[in-house]
Amino acid sequence: MKNIYFDHDGNVDDLVSLLLLLQAPDIKLLGVGVVDADGYQDPATEASRKIIDRFNLRNDQLAVAKSSARPHHQFPKEWRLSSFSFNHFPILNEHGTIQTPEAELPAHLDMVEKINNADGPVTLILTGPISDLAMALDTDPTIESKIEKVYWMGGSLDGHGNVSEPGFDGTAEWNAFWDPEAVARVWQSKLDLQMVGLESTEEIPLTKELQLHWASKRQYPAFDLIGQGYSLVLSYEANSVYYLWDVLTTLAALKPELVETEKTTSIVRTNGAAAGRTERNPHGTPMALVTKADKDAFFKFFDELAMSAKLK
Repeated sequence: MKNIYFDHDGNVDDLVSLLLLLQAPDIKLLGVGVVDADGYQDPATEASRKIIDRFNLRNDQLAVAKSSARPHHQFPKEWRLSSFSFNHFPILNEHGTIQTPEAELPAHLDMVEKINNADGPVTLILTGPISDLAMALDTDPTIESKIEKVYWMGGSLDGHGNVSEPGFDGTAEWNAFWDPEAVARVWQSKLDLQMVGLESTEEIPLTKELQLHWASKRQYPAFDLIGQGYSLVLSYEANSVYYLWDVLTTLAALKPELVETEKTTSIVRTNGAAAGRTERNPHGTPMALVTKADKDAFFKFFDELAMSAKLK
């Protein structure tokens, strides 16, 4: 039984990842944290609690913790608005009340508590900024020895980022750019790190064919929610493609054979025009970079988890 703590930042891909984690066999989901980053924290926290209410058939004892981390650079508001719409989908609001509580502690302290109280090593899946882990390590450095592995969606090692902001050179990825110092703190640790960078998900784009596939399975409640969710992040520009970055990170943590990785070493820049840039460096932190995904196996596992979901 694998113990998992999931920390996300509330956009569609994060919320779908939570939905799928609730269906995964042979795991125990210890806790969920929400960072105020790619989605707005309040609606993303509520949506997470509602997803747990409706799809937590394992009956994991869960509360959703809000992160107290604050950005060095905040995501564009246009990217973040989908969290409001997702939170209002009828399937999540049918019962009218939320049963899953909000955690009493902020997410980094909730993470520390869950790791220390776990009955074995804990796997961390982080699909937003890595700030809660950085603060958790500062709060209690002993948790490092209790963390089995960290799976993070963030960064890019090919020199091409997705930040287009005045004064910056475009080499940073947003989850790293949100809080570069947090990345540097985690990179100072001896943790076993696996990174899904921007370049890692080229086989997993959001396509019209994929959306039609989900639509064809909308008799399954999870697919109905998934299809509605991803309709909020359609790419309207020819050069803008949405990839399933966070879901790939999550499913690769559950089934490592879904991806190929390259062992490398890297550093992060924390200031200047390249703030947030993660780059290869022979003297940097050891890590594994996801280089390829088994597309067929990924979607087979995705479908299996989604079809197994039942409403509570």
